Amino acid sequence: MLSTDFIDLLKILIRQPSVVGAEHSFFRVLQRELEERGAKVMWYEGVLVAQGHDPFSAMFSAHIDRHGLVCTGPNEFQYAAFVSANRTDLLNNSVSEELMSKVTGRYQQQPVFAYEPWSGVYRGKGVIKKSYVCEYRNNLIFEIDGLNDVVAGTPIAFEGTLKIKDGRIEGQLDNVLSAAALVHMFSLGFKGTAFFTAQEEAGKSWRYLLEWFRRFGGSTNKLYVVDTSPFPNIDAANEQLLVLRTKDANALFNASSTESLAQLCQRNQFSILYKDKYVEANNAKLVAAGETAKSIGSTEMGRVIAASHGLVDGTTLQVPTTNYHTMQESAAIESVDAFLQILMQLAE
Repeated sequence: MLSTDFIDLLKILIRQPSVVGAEHSFFRVLQRELEERGAKVMWYEGVLVAQGHDPFSAMFSAHIDRHGLVCTGPNEFQYAAFVSANRTDLLNNSVSEELMSKVTGRYQQQPVFAYEPWSGVYRGKGVIKKSYVCEYRNNLIFEIDGLNDVVAGTPIAFEGTLKIKDGRIEGQLDNVLSAAALVHMFSLGFKGTAFFTAQEEAGKSWRYLLEWFRRFGGSTNKLYVVDTSPFPNIDAANEQLLVLRTKDANALFNASSTESLAQLCQRNQFSILYKDKYVEANNAKLVAAGETAKSIGSTEMGRVIAASHGLVDGTTLQVPTTNYHTMQESAAIESVDAFLQILMQLAE
């Protein structure tokens, strides 16, 4: 079972806004929580780095940005991830985009609030009355009641809390769940390094991570990137406790690290699934039926491996979830508990 300390920490963090491109105030909250747990914290552009007494003993990374909106004009709001990435088109070339195109209707009547990106100071609240893909701008557009006076550039966070029911935790988990796990590790004596990256949902976090390794990394930079992983329903998510990958759309992951991680899961009797193989198997069925294959996904791990030319290598560990990129994303408590156990064993 999950400890009360971890649940309490997750409840605190999930209430703090961290919209893509406006993560500064969340970094400040993280810094406080980490320093209270004895970590040495350094803040760089786009990445907060927390270290224990043996920084290169183990290295983990979790992105801390969450989906939200940004004001782009008088009473005009767009999906922050696409504004941050300077994107104007939904090309459906990633799992994230495919899912966001499908779930726009789910945000109707969703409470939201505006905040100052640096301080996190509250600037008003409203309710989403409509969301749609604009045929002229080819982007996700939102209409909000209650935020008429908000100025362009103001981030708008989805309002929500953590819920626990039927053996699952529920909320906007991606990726505050992993961030909370890494912070909690310092309470348990973690001695290595944890990276907390910004703008992953906009495809930018790998740049900040790579810059750190170029400046400070050693000769062996074995990294574990932790995140959530979407499944279509609870039954599919519950088929495995943890999700691994051998690759993503950008690069092959470190085979040795992936195999060692798989063996560790097996020794703990934690069931696993390789997400890339899962998607490829489903794609074979789609193609056979004359339908279009889906992307195997683009991750922070794959992006940094591809761009680092051997400087950074590693693999990923993910928690299977449902209702991805919504306020009702949920994960089995059993999966989260297994996730925390494996992280600490990797750090030994």
